[in-house]
Amino acid sequence: MDTRQVVNSYYELANKGDWDAWTDLFAERQTMDEQLAGHVEGRETLRAMMQGFPAMYASFTNTPRHIVVEGEQAAVVSHISAATHAGEPIEADVVNYFRVEGGLISYMSNHHDTVPFRPVLGTD
Repeated sequence: MDTRQVVNSYYELANKGDWDAWTDLFAERQTMDEQLAGHVEGRETLRAMMQGFPAMYASFTNTPRHIVVEGEQAAVVSHISAATHAGEPIEADVVNYFRVEGGLISYMSNHHDTVPFRPVLGTD
């Protein structure tokens, strides 16, 4: 897959909740700087982390608004709409940066306001 196909698959699989296939988009030695989870190294570490994702959210969608691809890099402006199991809504605008090597995500970072995620983090 080229960079655009990988990025499109990232959002398609996330929105389906297919976290195992979503994790397969990442390189074995991937690095992620995630706004809420922090620094995550390794695909299998990420896979284990994502197994707990359904327990955090009753619903979750991440809708791309703008996608910019240049070679092996991409930036995506998107919007997350989610809800906790207690029914608390979460709405947040996000920017994700991707580096794709050999058809797999080798590095990703995301940037967003953390305030909307307080119900999930238990800080509200």
